[in-house]
Amino acid sequence: MIQKWFFLGLIICVFGCKSVDKKSIVITPKIEKKEIEIPSRIPFKDTVTAKKDANGYLVGIANRFDFQDSAYKEWFDSRYEEYTTNKQVVNEISKHIHQLTIKVFMGTWCGDSRREIPGFYKILDETAFDVNYLQLIGVDRSKKYDDYEKDLTIFRVPTIIFLKNGKEIGRFVEYPKETIEKDFLKIVSGQSYKHSYVDYK
Repeated sequence: MIQKWFFLGLIICVFGCKSVDKKSIVITPKIEKKEIEIPSRIPFKDTVTAKKDANGYLVGIANRFDFQDSAYKEWFDSRYEEYTTNKQVVNEISKHIHQLTIKVFMGTWCGDSRREIPGFYKILDETAFDVNYLQLIGVDRSKKYDDYEKDLTIFRVPTIIFLKNGKEIGRFVEYPKETIEKDFLKIVSGQSYKHSYVDYK
């Protein structure tokens, strides 16, 4: 019995104390996984280029300060002040609009643009929309400027295109079917919406 325990102890000692060849040890490095963040929206970087053409129309990449020119200020400011938004609808718009970018084609020669763009800016102001994610393009009477309209089928102005992750989710064309903010809410919240000229797109 003592012999049996002796041999068992000897085996444990031999195998338990066996030296380990350090070269045979493979250490697997711990790799920390990093998720690549893809921005859901990218701000527009275009330089403001808008200038009056020979007819006095604003053509090029514009911003709201361009409407403070004496040629446009009167209609822009008065219609901005006159337009009363539906605060409840604007509040709902605010829940969705900050994920989006917006591309606008308008003409200062166009009565529909002069009517809708001031109200559009009022909605942006009330939702505190970051205008770095807004691109406003003043077009000539042919509804063109430097190929910015290419492949976008701009046939009426204003055309306001809403994009998510670079893809169009809907557009407002020329005039609202209900009110401008109710139409916007349908687009930005993903509800079914067709502008008045959808069959021509």
